[in-house]
Amino acid sequence: MAFQFPLTAVLRVRENTERREEGVLNKIRAEMVHTERQAAELRTAMDARRRDREQALSRCMAGGMLQALLREEHGIEERLRGLLAHLQVLEQERQRQLKVYQAVHRDREILSEMLKKQREAFEREQMREEQKRLDDIFTARRLRN
Repeated sequence: MAFQFPLTAVLRVRENTERREEGVLNKIRAEMVHTERQAAELRTAMDARRRDREQALSRCMAGGMLQALLREEHGIEERLRGLLAHLQVLEQERQRQLKVYQAVHRDREILSEMLKKQREAFEREQMREEQKRLDDIFTARRLRN
């Protein structure tokens, strides 16, 4: 007789749910990394624009050119603020999703542990029955002799 876990279907559903929630969490993390990379690029661009502006001020550049550099700087600052705000939203989503994932993971682990314990109990019982069968055979042979 083979081992049968009565909650196999439930365990399979929990495993699928755990994988799905982990995928959502990983997607949020990937978006955070992408957004952080974009923010770093904007910071680099901002530093370059500031250096350009400082050089322009030291060269006595025309006012129109200086204003164009300042507009570029402000545009970069605005995009950076937007990315940082988006990063905060993503962090909140990540924390919420992490809690969801941890709950689903815990539920799946409970069922997995139940499966393990029931399988071990089944195997112990199988070994006992086999040992009893061997003992009965040994006793029967001994009585015959």
